[in-house]
Amino acid sequence: MAILKIARMGHPILLARAAAVEDPTDPEIRRLVADMAETMEDAGGIGLAAPQVHVGLRIFVWRTGAGGAAALINPVIEPVGEETEAAFEGCLSIPGLRGAVRRPARIRFRGLDIAGQPVEGEAAGLVARVMQHEADHLDGVLYPMRMEDLSQFGFTEELARAAAAERAAKEAP
Repeated sequence: MAILKIARMGHPILLARAAAVEDPTDPEIRRLVADMAETMEDAGGIGLAAPQVHVGLRIFVWRTGAGGAAALINPVIEPVGEETEAAFEGCLSIPGLRGAVRRPARIRFRGLDIAGQPVEGEAAGLVARVMQHEADHLDGVLYPMRMEDLSQFGFTEELARAAAAERAAKEAP
């Protein structure tokens, strides 16, 4: 396995629509998925899409609750219901910044695993957010493009400092 170089905002691959994977069982795809999982872990991420490592294919990986990683190939993501949630997101391709993004609270997903077998299910909470964020990368969309209020976009350290000051002000007598 190998640690791959992560494309940063401004690189054209992050704005292009990724191509479908023709053979998910190809050993090169298995190697890519393993390298993506290792890269995600090394970078401290919770999700990573193939375009972020300079590969224009419809694949993403994410951290599972068990501490491992899962992959979805040729994913299709659909909202379930009308409920949305706004939360701060970061991205390995936009280091040091965070922004508030509104997304569907629940999703239905389907695609293939690395054995080429169909995978489908529903997700909510952080998993749903990560899957939507990574699926956006496959369509050339970065999270700032989804932001409704750019006043909710900033450097991670500054946002944390502002949140801490706000908490302290609320706790003061």
